[in-house]
Amino acid sequence: MTRWNKLIVSLAAAVAVAGAYASGWSVTVLTSDGVLNPGSVVSVVPATVIANPLPQVTFNTTAAVPAPILVGDGTSFTNGTFTGVYAINDLSNSKGLLTGFNFVVSGFVQGTGRIVWFKKVVDRNTSEILYDGTGVFLGDAYPGGINGAFSLNIFIPLSRPSSNFTVFEAFFLDIAGANAPGVDTAGLLLVEQDWVPEPASLIALATGLGALALRRRKK
Repeated sequence: MTRWNKLIVSLAAAVAVAGAYASGWSVTVLTSDGVLNPGSVVSVVPATVIANPLPQVTFNTTAAVPAPILVGDGTSFTNGTFTGVYAINDLSNSKGLLTGFNFVVSGFVQGTGRIVWFKKVVDRNTSEILYDGTGVFLGDAYPGGINGAFSLNIFIPLSRPSSNFTVFEAFFLDIAGANAPGVDTAGLLLVEQDWVPEPASLIALATGLGALALRRRKK
């Protein structure tokens, strides 16, 4: 096989991979709502889903209806929850595996405001737990806590790559103070996860997209 033939075969393979990614993942949001107390007020949280070329799920908690996921700060709520559940699957069985996700969370806490989060990823083929983690954001009434807005953006790897799994996440918000405006507050603004493929798949995707761009330019 000549050098040019090898190059053509490599580009064809890369373009095929890019085409597979371009067909989109199957992303299904199963649950996206909150409950604010007292009153057991159910608040529906809008979710934004991007399935192409890689899965991305954003829960817009600040735009929840009838009330954002917020306790304290002059509201009548002293505690609340947000629960998100979604499934990701490669229906074409051609996209490769996902190795983890960029986890993005933003919100604010003040005084006795506290937000605790739990997240679990379960493979749907084997029921294996691929990730199980937790974290907390605290106002300055707690040791080590800091008042004000926070923004978390970290990469979380799965224990094993997968292309068929369900994600469960829960956020618990509460205040222990007098519920005075601007004194004791916990608010969740946004929860997002951007999924990342295996390096080999990512390289093939980038090469394939580059080849397609070059071909279009020549035309």
